[in-house]
Amino acid sequence: MTDAPGTPSTIPGSWTIDESAHAGPEHLDPAFVAGFDRKQGYPDPAPDVAALRRRGVGEDAAVVDLGAGTGRFALAAAREFARVVAVDVSPAMLEHLRARAAEEGAVNLECVRAGFLGYEHCGPPADAVHTRHALHQLPDFWKAVALDRIARLLRPGGVLRLRDLVFDFRPAEAGAVLEEWMAGAAGDPARGYTRQDYAEHLRTEYSTFRWLLEPMLDAAGFEIVETEYKGRLFGTYTCLRRP
Repeated sequence: MTDAPGTPSTIPGSWTIDESAHAGPEHLDPAFVAGFDRKQGYPDPAPDVAALRRRGVGEDAAVVDLGAGTGRFALAAAREFARVVAVDVSPAMLEHLRARAAEEGAVNLECVRAGFLGYEHCGPPADAVHTRHALHQLPDFWKAVALDRIARLLRPGGVLRLRDLVFDFRPAEAGAVLEEWMAGAAGDPARGYTRQDYAEHLRTEYSTFRWLLEPMLDAAGFEIVETEYKGRLFGTYTCLRRP
């Protein structure tokens, strides 16, 4: 028996990975969270909101932000859409986001402590899901499971907007491409990601190749309708859930 469309499959807790551990201890640290947006370069959520609009996500939409972090996208989305659910495994991130939401009066923004594998969507299927630089915290097996769960919580035709560190090169090119990336790292860890940060990411996190991620999206039931890459390392996808 398969799950009905719009119902993410439940995974037995006895063999599900601990997403809090995979997120990295720094994301659980309030001191790190306080400077997170600066370290990230204050990413602009406007292009992501605009991408959802282009694909027919209207003002009455329900939008889920998986791996919401400090909520730069979630807060922007709450100004545009009727319901926004911000999901993150980090209590420190969610506490920060709740405070910002209260300051802005974003009463239509809900915060849920969960991850890709544990989030249970309530209410009608979502119209859109956004996730930025969070899916790489899962090994590829679990990425595929997570994408399947995302497809199930979306309505047919619903939109997935995915940003992540994705490798757009062949394995033989890894040394040259990654060394060029590291050469452009920040010198000050408070103002950006350093060479040491990049090296730690490569050793302990799970960024995957483009030629592996795209078949995962297809297998989960998504049609890729927009793709953009920056520096052969940062991929942005807009996908529609097939009927």
